[in-house]
Amino acid sequence: MRKSYTLLTIVAAAALTACQYQESAEQVPANGSGAEAANAAVPTNTAASATPQVSGEAPLVKAASDPTLKWGPCPAPFPQGCELTVLHGDPAKPNADVLLRMPGGYVIPPHRHSSAERMILVSGQLEVKYQGAAAATLNPGNYAFGPANLPHRATCVGTAQCHLFVAFEGPVDVVPVEGGVD
Repeated sequence: MRKSYTLLTIVAAAALTACQYQESAEQVPANGSGAEAANAAVPTNTAASATPQVSGEAPLVKAASDPTLKWGPCPAPFPQGCELTVLHGDPAKPNADVLLRMPGGYVIPPHRHSSAERMILVSGQLEVKYQGAAAATLNPGNYAFGPANLPHRATCVGTAQCHLFVAFEGPVDVVPVEGGVD
């Protein structure tokens, strides 16, 4: 039976981060120092404190197994076998969200991006190695951050297919890196 993986992991990770941020903010003493003092020093703008305007975009929920997703080959220098779909945005502009899928055993060669990237593994097991850092193995639900221009590589470990959600801050690009990242 084929498992169906969703991007609910992303929502859960964001909610967890928000809860942790709220908990840490509540631990700041309310004695005129910390957050209260910082907020008091910030000038308020009544126009800015008005109800925020909605962007006009519709909410979006997609599953990795959604048959309406349009998958295409990953860009060079990635070898054949890796596929990519755009979940939101335009990859030529900042803030695009993409989903990669690759078969078990697939190796993403050393490369870099001019943009920082935020990743959450949706399915499978992925070993990621950034230059100057120890290799890390991601399991479903794990988050990873990759700084802009830092060379890295990855391997989908085992036989299970990997689905990797990636949010780029800038336009999406892939620049091959000669040699390794070790």
